[in-house]
Amino acid sequence: MQSTLGRTIKLGVRSLLLHKLRSALTTLGVLFGVSSVIAMLAIGEGASVEAQEQIRQLGSQNVILRSVKPQEEAVSNQRQRVVSYGMTYDDLDRIQDTFPGVRRTVPLRKLPEEVRVGQTAIRPDVIATIPAYLKATGRVVSLGRFINELDEQTTANVCVLGHEVSRALYPFTDPVGRQVKIGADYFTIVGTLLPRVRLGSDQPDANEESVGELFIPLSTGSEWFGETLVKMRAGSMDMEEVQLHEIIVEVEHPENVPLVAAACRQMLLTQHNQRDYKVVVPLELLLRAEETKRIFNIVLGSIAGISLLVGGIGIMNVMLATVTERTREIGIRRALGAKRSDIVMQFLVETVVLSIGGGLLGIALGLLIPIGVEHFADMRTVVEPSGPLLAFCISAGIGVIFGLYPAWRAATMDPVEALRHE
Repeated sequence: MQSTLGRTIKLGVRSLLLHKLRSALTTLGVLFGVSSVIAMLAIGEGASVEAQEQIRQLGSQNVILRSVKPQEEAVSNQRQRVVSYGMTYDDLDRIQDTFPGVRRTVPLRKLPEEVRVGQTAIRPDVIATIPAYLKATGRVVSLGRFINELDEQTTANVCVLGHEVSRALYPFTDPVGRQVKIGADYFTIVGTLLPRVRLGSDQPDANEESVGELFIPLSTGSEWFGETLVKMRAGSMDMEEVQLHEIIVEVEHPENVPLVAAACRQMLLTQHNQRDYKVVVPLELLLRAEETKRIFNIVLGSIAGISLLVGGIGIMNVMLATVTERTREIGIRRALGAKRSDIVMQFLVETVVLSIGGGLLGIALGLLIPIGVEHFADMRTVVEPSGPLLAFCISAGIGVIFGLYPAWRAATMDPVEALRHE
């Protein structure tokens, strides 16, 4: 049996080598189909992994409450006004005192102040917060230290620079120990942070010139800058009163995150007369991203599968033409005693060799494409072991499926009619 199969395989390969160019062109459909399956899955997986990492950086056990300015109403003949909205210290106290399962709460205020060193001036997000911010968000200190309890108690004029601010103000020197001017006051730099990748929803507004982040103690921000933010716009002066721009609620156990998020939504709905808040739950975003990844992979796999289907149809078309060309050869083999199963096996071997050969070349190309995408397009790609394995199995299956009909047609020929064929 093994010797018969070996002879059949040798005969099939020899037949393919008689028409090298045609065989090579036939494998291209499978080659590009397999490579596109691997490349698309790798690009989709890379995008998904990057999105999930960004969400995890917000903290999968956090519930984030953000202040949102309500829609402005048309006000005629009014050049100055005060708009009060957003999170309050009362909201913070309610969560701390009444919500079970909450490990810590971290308040944040954003101050629209200019930051200057010498002649260099930028407008980053000046964030007033407390020392627990570091633990709640998982941010990492690069140089020096973060704000501590003593800074908060003494309303110290100290600050911590984010990565982008540090590079903009002190591109070639260590900024720790130096001073920056925030608004009209000078602050001593005590540390810098490693960069944080922003979520798409975290990007600054188009009309804001925000460059990175700078952190100061919450007590210092209230002492020096107050709670009323003044914005000059087209000759008018808008004043906004916002106690807290954001509250990070860290939950003790991940399974309690949905309950705490629901409680926060209900509390805000009850205590706020207007929709001046937004509740962001990174865990929900993470689950949504995983579901999106699954759908994305299905769509990409289907698109790539179509090219594999086209490649399989191309193989069937070529094999049907081959059967017609070799009708007399088939008749001679049948006359010499070859069984129908032998004829089927011969043509099936040829289609499988074509598809597997194209599949192996496609895997090689499919592994190179993600490397090129990462290098030239600066996009993250992740090649899962299941991708090449799946593509190879599909290519082998195509060889069998699309080779059955040509093989069956060859085997069912009348030997006498086949011998008469010119």
